[in-house]
Amino acid sequence: MNDTVYVLGHKNPDTDSVVAATAYANLKRELGLKNCVAARAGKMNPQSEYVFERFGVPFPVFLPDLVPKVEYYLGNPPVTVDRGTPLWEALAIMNQSGQKSLPIVDSGGRYRSMLHYSSFAQNILKKINPHKKAVVPTSLGRLQATIKAQPVCVFDPESQFRARILVAALETESFKRHLDAEAKDSAIVIVGDREDVQRYAIESKVRALIISNGSLLGRSLKDLAEKNRVSVLVSPYDTSSTSLLVIYSTPVETMGDSDIRPVQKHEPLRRAREAIAESASRSVPVLDEEGRVIGLFTEGDLIREPNLSLILVDHNELSQAVDGADNYRILEVIDHHRLGSFHTRYPIMFINRVVGSTSTIITDMYRGAKIPLPRQIASLLLAGILSDTLILKSGTTTDIDREAAEYLSNLSDLDIDELGRDIMSSASTVTKKPTDEIVRLDIKEYVADDVTFTVSQVEVNSPDELLERADEVLSELALMRRAGGHFFSALMVTDITELTSVLFVDGNKELVSLLRYPRVRDRVFELKDVLSRKKQLVPLLTELTEKVRRE
Repeated sequence: MNDTVYVLGHKNPDTDSVVAATAYANLKRELGLKNCVAARAGKMNPQSEYVFERFGVPFPVFLPDLVPKVEYYLGNPPVTVDRGTPLWEALAIMNQSGQKSLPIVDSGGRYRSMLHYSSFAQNILKKINPHKKAVVPTSLGRLQATIKAQPVCVFDPESQFRARILVAALETESFKRHLDAEAKDSAIVIVGDREDVQRYAIESKVRALIISNGSLLGRSLKDLAEKNRVSVLVSPYDTSSTSLLVIYSTPVETMGDSDIRPVQKHEPLRRAREAIAESASRSVPVLDEEGRVIGLFTEGDLIREPNLSLILVDHNELSQAVDGADNYRILEVIDHHRLGSFHTRYPIMFINRVVGSTSTIITDMYRGAKIPLPRQIASLLLAGILSDTLILKSGTTTDIDREAAEYLSNLSDLDIDELGRDIMSSASTVTKKPTDEIVRLDIKEYVADDVTFTVSQVEVNSPDELLERADEVLSELALMRRAGGHFFSALMVTDITELTSVLFVDGNKELVSLLRYPRVRDRVFELKDVLSRKKQLVPLLTELTEKVRRE
C-alpha cells in the first residue's frame, strides 16, 4: 500500500497557504510522487475561495484534524471470504494468506462475521460430537467442490439443506434399519463398492449417495438414481477421509464468530485498541461507510508507522499545524516565517527563505526542477504572492517576489495590479462575517518564554466597521484567550487602501501597557505603516512577552 502524503498549510489558512499547498502537491506529483494530496487545515476565507473559483481549481482536501484514526494505520487490504464458501476452502485461504483470522462477507463485501481458529475449534466440536448424529448445513455443489468428487448425476446443486451423514459401515440389514429411521430427503449415505447398499440407498430416495475410493456406479444403478432424482458423487478419497471432508463442506458462515465487533475507518485509534482487547481473535475488521471490509486491524497495527506523511508549507511550528500533526512523519517544510521550536524524528528537507510569500518559493522550485507551470497553477501562485505581499507593497516584499510575480504574470497573461485589486476587493467582505468568526480568520499561535499568544490578521478596505464593533471584537478575543490559555490574543486589521493597520489586543495588562503605538481606545492601537504580521508585529510582541515574563 502506497502511503498518502498530505501537503498542507497552517490552521485557519490564508490564500498563500492554500495556494502553496495546491501548487506544491502538483509539483510533487509531476516529479513522481503520485499519492501526494493538497490539503487545508481549516475553512477557506473569502479571498481564497474567490481565487480558486476564478481559476477553476478545486479546493484542497479539508482535514479538520489528524487525530490518529484507524484508517491511518491500515496495512494492505485483507483477504476476505464469501459467506457461502466451503469451510475447507476458507481454511486453505486463511492458511495461504497468513492471516490468523478471516473476515466473512456477503456478496457485496459487507461484513458478516469472523473466522478464527478459536471459533472454528468451538464450532467443529459440535459437528463431530459422538453423542449426536452429524448434521451439516451444506449443498451438493459445496460437497462436490470440497471432496473433489466426480459427479455422476446431481440434482439442485445450489440448494442448501441440513444434511444427515450416514456411513455404511454396518452389515447390510442393520444399515437398512438404520437408514429407514432417517428422513430420506436430507440423508447423505457414504459407502464404498457395496452394490447392495448403493441400491437400497437409491431405492430409498436419499438426498445423495457418495461412493468412496473412486469406485464406479453400475449402469443400471445410475439409471435408477436418475429416475429417483438421487444425486451420486464419486469421491477419490477413502470412506474415513470422505466423511471428514463432508463436514468441512459446510458454509464458512456457520463457523463465524459474530460477536467480534467491527470498527469504522474514521474511528479514533483508541476505539480499535478497545475492540481488539475484547476480540477473541485479537483482531477486528475495519469497515467503510457502506459496511464493506477494507482492513483487518491487529495488535501489531497499533504500533506500526501510520500510512500517511506530511509536507508542511507556509509554517514550521506545530502549534500552527493541524491538530495531531505530531503523530506523523514530516517529510519536508517549506516556509518564509521565523523558526519556531520545531523538531523531527528523522532528517527532513527544510527550506526557509527570506521572501514575502511561500508561493514565491514554490515558483522557484518549479523553475529549478524544470517542470512546466500549468496556466491555472501559475495564476494561483501569482495570486498567492500578491495576497501575502499586499500587491508587492508589504515590508516583507523582496526583489525575488517581484521577479517571481513578473514571471507568473507573463505565463498566466494576468496584469499584476488588476489581479491584485480584484484579490483585495474579494477580501473586503470579511467585515460582513460574525465577529467570532472574524477574530479566528488566519489565526496563528506563537510561543515565547514558555507561554503562547495568538495573532489573527484580516485585510479590509476600511477598518471603520470593525472599530465600531470594538467591544464585540475585544470580547471575542477574551473568550478565545481564556479558552486557549494564552498570554494574550490579538487581531491585526490591515487597511489595504491606506496601507496601515489597527491592532485589537486582550490579555496581560502589563504587556498591553508597553505597546507604544498610538491608542485609538482601550486595548485598540493604530499601527501606522505596519502591514506585515510576520516581520513588523510578531517580533515586537515576542520581545515584549519575554520582557514581561523576565520582570
